Amino acid sequence: MSVREKDSPELFARVQEQNLLRQYDLLLNCIEIGLKKGIESFDKYTLWSLNAAAVANIAQFGGRYRKGPIYVGSHIPPHYSDVPDEMDRFLSVIHENWTIIDHPTILPAYALWRMNWIHPFVEGNGRTARAACYYLLCMKQGRLLPGNKIVPERIRENREPYYAALQAADRAWDEGHFDVNELAGYLGDLLKGQLTDASNHLK
Repeated sequence: MSVREKDSPELFARVQEQNLLRQYDLLLNCIEIGLKKGIESFDKYTLWSLNAAAVANIAQFGGRYRKGPIYVGSHIPPHYSDVPDEMDRFLSVIHENWTIIDHPTILPAYALWRMNWIHPFVEGNGRTARAACYYLLCMKQGRLLPGNKIVPERIRENREPYYAALQAADRAWDEGHFDVNELAGYLGDLLKGQLTDASNHLK
């Protein structure tokens, strides 16, 4: 059962917004588990669940890797047959570098960029990537971060530098090297904004 945007734009928008709220509740649970069990809890099952919540009733294959081609502007994501391996490699990079890279936003930036680059799902890739990014931001801080307006919401409100930073990481990758510094800086600014607002709210 699903609703299509072109058939009922208002209902589609309402379902999508409710999905984001449900995904956020699930994300908080995932983060709490991660804080107890460690970074190995960040796995494909977590991502599948977050995607399923994001696209419930608007896509019929939520929570499963895509089985067909997909196009994102000028970017052509990997062939669908390569998606499971690409996602295994993605998770390995996070796990293997977790205690090596201390910087608070580099690995969250990597997750945000790489999931968008792979585009593993039929629908809801951006929403799932932003949720994964926030999971890792909290894990790096060792706590559920305070603030009424969290980083994923701030990204949604200010997408131009987000897209520019993703494209910068794409260009670096196309040239044969890894560089998510622009995206990490952008996330750092958003994170500071979230924490500053939370601090001011407590005064």
